[in-house]
Amino acid sequence: MQKDIQLKLTPSEAVDDKVINQYIAQSLGTKETGVTGFYKLKQSMDARGRQVWINLTVKAFIDEPFHERSITPIPFKDVSEAKTKVIIIGAGPAGLFAALKLIEAGIRPIVLERGKDVRARRRDLAILNKEGRINPESNYCFGEGGAGTYSDGKLYTRSSKRGDINRILNLLFQFGAEEKILYEAHPHIGTNKLPDIITAIRQQIIESGGIFLFEKKVVDLIIQNGILKAVATSDGDTLAADAAILATGHSARDIFQLFNEKQLLIEAKPFALGVRIEHPQALIDAIQYHCAVRDGYLPPASYGLVEQVNERGVFSFCMCPGGIIAPAATNNGELVVNGWSPSKRNNPYANSGMVVQVKTVDAKKYFEKTNADFSKFQNSPLLLMHFQQAIEQAAFIAGGGKFVAPAQRMIDFCENKVSTDLPGCSYLPGITSTGLNNVLPDFIFESLQKGLVAFGKKMRGYYTNEAVVVATESRTSSPVRIPRDTDLLTHPEIQNLYPCGEGAGYAGGIVSAAMDGERVADMIIKKER
Repeated sequence: MQKDIQLKLTPSEAVDDKVINQYIAQSLGTKETGVTGFYKLKQSMDARGRQVWINLTVKAFIDEPFHERSITPIPFKDVSEAKTKVIIIGAGPAGLFAALKLIEAGIRPIVLERGKDVRARRRDLAILNKEGRINPESNYCFGEGGAGTYSDGKLYTRSSKRGDINRILNLLFQFGAEEKILYEAHPHIGTNKLPDIITAIRQQIIESGGIFLFEKKVVDLIIQNGILKAVATSDGDTLAADAAILATGHSARDIFQLFNEKQLLIEAKPFALGVRIEHPQALIDAIQYHCAVRDGYLPPASYGLVEQVNERGVFSFCMCPGGIIAPAATNNGELVVNGWSPSKRNNPYANSGMVVQVKTVDAKKYFEKTNADFSKFQNSPLLLMHFQQAIEQAAFIAGGGKFVAPAQRMIDFCENKVSTDLPGCSYLPGITSTGLNNVLPDFIFESLQKGLVAFGKKMRGYYTNEAVVVATESRTSSPVRIPRDTDLLTHPEIQNLYPCGEGAGYAGGIVSAAMDGERVADMIIKKER
């Protein structure tokens, strides 16, 4: 007999298979010797009270042989001789999962990635962190795997209506992710493990006959009578295809500018901008677990916060327990910070984006005050992109160059005091004490001030000068949407171009981007059939 059993366990019990067996037997009123094994279906944590509980659902095997979890690997065809070829611009989650989906259906993908492979990309990141020198085509945003590869690997999404979440998780498991991503409520791979998984996906694409080209930056779209005929790359190549998937990510400003220059339809899209806040992880543990020292059976604690300030949302974003703050700019002269965690989340700091909603009217008001030549883009679909860029440039100047980040202690930030000194921080290029009111627009600065005070009332101990506020967290999502037909998923003016993923404004994170990639691939497959 097989039975799904729900259990409520302490953290120490939840990691002890013998204890779980005992609870299964007790729940079913049977002998413990009759329980031949189990595997986990769902696992979540309830830390609302002083006693932390683990809610666990298991599939138990009673009086019959135990079988490990069975995941049938998805087979991939040989597409080396396939007649239909689809160009995929960008090798992030959307592009990679679109390629896999096409191969399943017998269509040959040609993946063009402007950056480098994960191994070479890692060397460029080291130079950025240690020497403050950036490669505009190989950084935390550009390169194999996209922004997600070296930006934590969180797999949680609320976008269940966009596709099959379990299929995406199963594929990641098939390519080397740990089994726990299949049952944890907030699955996480870790920046240290994602590169191997991304490499395995690329190898599968190539082994199946797909084409994978690095340092192939698309600089033009060749369009005739509303049909994309080919794409041109910066090295002088022109590649023809039957269709193209545009999966360039939220930081490919040159693609947005290309669309604007060609007078192709794009739209300004509201996004969020703010700072990244770092606390000692031990402090967040003590607050969330109601204890002086975290139990060794508990993971480093996380948090999620949201507040309405003057009818504007202020909220935490991409919280990284046991994490590191990283320089996520794509050009010199612009400062962007993001966060990531290794798989064990065992660094001494916890960091999170803390951001404020930004609308078109906010950008217009900002430029009316700060830019005498504002008229040239006040009605442009790139308005919010220019706003994003302007704040990043202000942060770079305030930091003094080489990607040193301007920062303040939290209470000093809220009380308009320049900090006399700063606490330790995981951000490797370094931080410098600066009044962030000179970096952030007034509406963002003031909203964050009020929001942080309110968060301190929700999480006693959160509001402290042990925390440091680092500017600027600005790449939360794309500030531009590339529209597509609701039914056909093509660009309204180009019948075989499929905008996709975060860069087109249709996803936010690894899993939702992967699902969107599969969705547009399905549409191409349907059209071919």
